[in-house]
Amino acid sequence: MDNFIDRISISIQRGKIDANSPYPPDMKGEPGADELTREALQNGVAANDILTLAMIPAMGIVGELFKDKKLFVPQVLMSAKAMNSAMLHLKPYFTSGEIKQRGTFVIGTVSGDLHDIGKNLVSMMIEGSGWRVIDLGVDVKTERFIEAVQENPGCILGMSALLTTTMESMEKSVRQVRSNYPSQRILVGGAPLSKEFAFRIGADMYAPNPQVAVEYINSIA
Repeated sequence: MDNFIDRISISIQRGKIDANSPYPPDMKGEPGADELTREALQNGVAANDILTLAMIPAMGIVGELFKDKKLFVPQVLMSAKAMNSAMLHLKPYFTSGEIKQRGTFVIGTVSGDLHDIGKNLVSMMIEGSGWRVIDLGVDVKTERFIEAVQENPGCILGMSALLTTTMESMEKSVRQVRSNYPSQRILVGGAPLSKEFAFRIGADMYAPNPQVAVEYINSIA
């Protein structure tokens, strides 16, 4: 089992999706997270072990390296894609209840903002930490955020904004969600934001990078 766990972990850390992926160059032609996860399951490795011993620690390492500026967005995206290729094989085990998810995380980019790279990074890294992620997409209206909270009781809500002009939209959405659901946990992130802005508009947490978002929601799960 350890051999599969180690190889899946390395594949995710290095961003090796499958044997056909040319990235990274030094692993060209080798099986990636996709094949290794499928093979591990076929050889009796428990799905929960793959998640908790390989995938979650691997994405944790990627997140720390990104936070320390030792990895950059393109490399993190490749790791996230490798993680997603492995996650596809685990989906049936989530559905059956064999793997217990930590909770539900809802995320979207606020109204008027069409940027999604930061949102996508957060989504993929949180999913890799064992959460069910509901991605509402971009240009999300306040009403849609409220509907999503209503549809997913107990979820944690994330909002992203990359433009200073859409910070007002974020403030409106946070305040309206808070008005309807006073105890709702709300996490915000995006380049123009600050901790002071986040707390002023009523958010519970400001995440300057995806790893901080992961650490925060895992701390309250």
